[in-house]
Amino acid sequence: MAVVVLAGGALYWLHGRSGETRRAIASAPVSEPGTAAAPEKAKEGPETAKAADHAARTEANKAAATADAGIALRTGEVLEFTADVAKVSNVANLRLQVAERRNFLGKSAWHLQAFAHTQSPLRMVFELDDQFDSYSDVGTLASLQYEMHLSERGQKVDSKQRMTTTGKEPASDDTSQTRVLPGTRDPLGLMQYLRYVDWSKTREVHGPVYDGHKLYEVRATLAGASENVTVPAGTYVASKIEIRVFDEGTEMKDAHFAVYFAHNATHTPVLLEAVMPWTTARVGLKSSR
Repeated sequence: MAVVVLAGGALYWLHGRSGETRRAIASAPVSEPGTAAAPEKAKEGPETAKAADHAARTEANKAAATADAGIALRTGEVLEFTADVAKVSNVANLRLQVAERRNFLGKSAWHLQAFAHTQSPLRMVFELDDQFDSYSDVGTLASLQYEMHLSERGQKVDSKQRMTTTGKEPASDDTSQTRVLPGTRDPLGLMQYLRYVDWSKTREVHGPVYDGHKLYEVRATLAGASENVTVPAGTYVASKIEIRVFDEGTEMKDAHFAVYFAHNATHTPVLLEAVMPWTTARVGLKSSR
């Protein structure tokens, strides 16, 4: 989360560029071969034949996904990260937390949150204070509602999107309906889902993910079963998971992502890496509680 935003801001700072810096939200893993139609608003009518075909194939994998995501999260968990971009250290901090388990529109859901803030000296030219909220189904971690509360370089955006596969889910005056495929997760739900995949038995998982702007396919593959990773919080033995993103069936080959999950009881994400044409970013665990 926020890796591409931070990398773009650091590039702006390092090269003294003026004008609007490109912003994109990195989608976390989950994909299905040959899909990735953009989501429809509920009012725009039924899904296309292509989306319906994708939905059918997604349903075929639903039982396995549910089993993998069945481990309960820990309410109150807080993970603090620090971000290094290019050769600049500590340009931003990122916090991931499991806020609570609650009833959400009659369904049992996890309330997941992420917060991103730039640090000085980058903050002097690229002030960023973003908050993301996910309400994800307890059983599958499929997204029920995804919210973005963004404050970047003085510009604020608030977006609340209710996920719907039928157009019949209730919405409110400040919440829009977004048509997605069955089983779609958002980046926060996906990060938590990947923690509880048994990577000793599974080499790949896939499915649709919606990042607040667009529906992607994402494929997460085991790239290393036992890697030594050193981050500010310490040294860990971790599994390396490679993340590949597909946009309308075409892989986005100019950006590469990886996440490392520690071999501990909670499978803590200890490192996120992003390699892009213009820079690299490394987000390492600083503390956990």
